Amino acid sequence: MITARAGTDRTDDTFDVFDVEDIEDIANRVVANTRTRQRKSRRPQRDWVVLLVLDLLALVPLALSNSTYVRGLMVSAALTIVLLAAGGLYRPRFHLSVLDELPALTGRFLVAAWAVVLLAAVRHQSFDGFDTLFRSEALMLLLLLGGRAVSMWGIRLVRCRRLSTSRALLLGGGQVAAELTQVLARHPRYGLEVLGYVDDPDRADPVYVAAPRLGDLSGFAETITAAQADLVIVADPDTTEARFNELIREAVGVGRDLVVVPRMHQFHIPSAHPDHIGAIPVVRLRTLRMSGWRWLVKRGIDVAVSSLAIVALSPVLVACAIAVRIEGGPGILFRQQRVGRDGRHFEVLKFRSLRPLDEAESRTTWSIAHDHRVGRVGRLLRRTSLDELPQLWNILRGDMTLVGPRPERPHFVEVFSAEHSLYAHRHRVPAGLTGLAQVSGLRGDTPISERARFDNFYIENWSLWLDLKIVLRTIREVIFAGGR
Repeated sequence: MITARAGTDRTDDTFDVFDVEDIEDIANRVVANTRTRQRKSRRPQRDWVVLLVLDLLALVPLALSNSTYVRGLMVSAALTIVLLAAGGLYRPRFHLSVLDELPALTGRFLVAAWAVVLLAAVRHQSFDGFDTLFRSEALMLLLLLGGRAVSMWGIRLVRCRRLSTSRALLLGGGQVAAELTQVLARHPRYGLEVLGYVDDPDRADPVYVAAPRLGDLSGFAETITAAQADLVIVADPDTTEARFNELIREAVGVGRDLVVVPRMHQFHIPSAHPDHIGAIPVVRLRTLRMSGWRWLVKRGIDVAVSSLAIVALSPVLVACAIAVRIEGGPGILFRQQRVGRDGRHFEVLKFRSLRPLDEAESRTTWSIAHDHRVGRVGRLLRRTSLDELPQLWNILRGDMTLVGPRPERPHFVEVFSAEHSLYAHRHRVPAGLTGLAQVSGLRGDTPISERARFDNFYIENWSLWLDLKIVLRTIREVIFAGGR
């Protein structure tokens, strides 16, 4: 007999004792479903599309039907959608309940509604007729909540009929993995089908998992790809903390969604977006997507800003070029090989602050901040970071981006990668004109391990807002000459 922990919050999600025959039956069903799926076309979940469409159908028609306040109600509807998206109410979830989302839905709608009411009050002399606006807003809220209830019911129905599922691979073969497999086999409403699990066969606490073992931890990334998994659920792998972090990075590297069961899942874990499978809390990790609309926006900003900056700063560029020419003679620009995204080499441009003795010195000399050959102009350019302005052309050309890890020379990339295990991870994104490490004081002769830590933190927490904050801090550094 195998005993599993019983849930306490939902009786339909609990399970107490399973006979061996029951577990073997579950395992057979899992294997059969896996074989059947190999013959079917993939239908991954796109729940957010359903939620968004029904939210729009709940808000927009009523707004358009009110000729008196059509503009105000349309603004309210648009602002509601924006607030819901910003609040994570279109993010994928396993457990769907309109009651769970009721406070967030109501609160964000009321913020949007009151913004419209205040704007209307400012524009009008009296509140005559505002009762119609209030009634319309109240009806929109009821329709929004009703639409959410219908959409969640529809998503659960589709999941239960296996019309839309995500293929899950479990990382770990212990008690938590066994419980997850049992819950998901009995309750298809979570929209997950377990392909199997990955763990070493000689773990310290072996537990029978009602799913096939698809491989060992050593070939985790290859197993994810071979199994065609849509997401990875990190349950309870029997491994060290360092190896655990490597496995997580491998899962992220193959571009799969990542869901983690917290190691202290028996205790309440505060979260902005709580979710659970049965009575087991899960956290969906935010993984870097080097594609999609956000990266298109980032690239569009790069092109627009670099183009405008080249034009707007052309007098500064000309002045710097003349000063470099007067102090150091011919050869205004300094060109050097650097390593960018995915390890590709490109030629970076800078205003020359000194002339190296030979090519070997240029490739392998680490710091020239206090070199006696750096003249007053070169020292000023470096202190104000004006020597980096020609890299606007690198950004416009696509070699670099405005914000990202600073590019390094191939020689030092090899050295640092050998000394620091996480250094090479910073090449997952394009190199940047400025970066989080630089605005945090890590420039020049500073610890490489700390720079790599800041660069990887930026990558793993990237957002357009973080880019804007780094740009603003960079402007402050330039104004107050915080460079080298």
